[in-house]
Amino acid sequence: MDTPLIKLKPQNSASLYAQLRTELRAQILDGSYPPLSQMPSENELCNRFQVSRITVRQALGDLQKEGLIFKIHGKGTFVAKPKAFQNVSRLQGFAEAMSSMGYEILNKLQSFSFVPATSHVASKLQIPEGRIVTEIKRVRLLNREPVSLEVTYVPEEIGKQLQKADLITRDIFIILENDCGIALGHADLSIDAVLADEDLNSALGIEEGSPILRIERLTHDAKGQPIDFEYLYFRGDAFQYRLRVDRQANPPATHAETSHDQ
Repeated sequence: MDTPLIKLKPQNSASLYAQLRTELRAQILDGSYPPLSQMPSENELCNRFQVSRITVRQALGDLQKEGLIFKIHGKGTFVAKPKAFQNVSRLQGFAEAMSSMGYEILNKLQSFSFVPATSHVASKLQIPEGRIVTEIKRVRLLNREPVSLEVTYVPEEIGKQLQKADLITRDIFIILENDCGIALGHADLSIDAVLADEDLNSALGIEEGSPILRIERLTHDAKGQPIDFEYLYFRGDAFQYRLRVDRQANPPATHAETSHDQ
């Protein structure tokens, strides 16, 4: 494969490494370097763009921080797969959100059991500790690849209804609304990062110690009653959550507007 020389412009207001970063980013995004393909070596990039190794390393370092490339020790630099994402500004199930974007979603039901509520689960669902709840564990597959492990807890009476439902192809949110007649209201989320343990390694086909995005989601019905508590474990290399945050639309009310007659 011919690799024509590309001369960057030293007189350009952007530094050489920024120009190189922009050029390589464009080639990655337009498919010139497809996902999981190997990038040219540092020497090849030096020769092709007529720049120093330091310039090449700076440009590649920025692209790695952006998540566009990754390095494997002793093998080279590779183009990363685009990450699927879910917008969390709306309350949607995983399949509901991903299917609308053209992804194929399947679930592997790992277990469905009735267990005593731990103190944490009980506090979230506002029930006594030790009361029986339904625990559902599912591996979510995106285009046939495992992306997340979902551990769901619902009150026992709801779980008995879910026992008869199709948990392989349907979101629990859809089942709650359409089959159980429960109107959903809102959800509270907390997000952090953890390292994969043996169970996650087995479920998601990743190495132990890999980065995992962990989400706790507590869903309430339309009356504000908590009905569904979940741990969502997403592979850090395959998925991201996105959230739009707006600045306050209206200025704070003035003192005169908020004062009351005594």
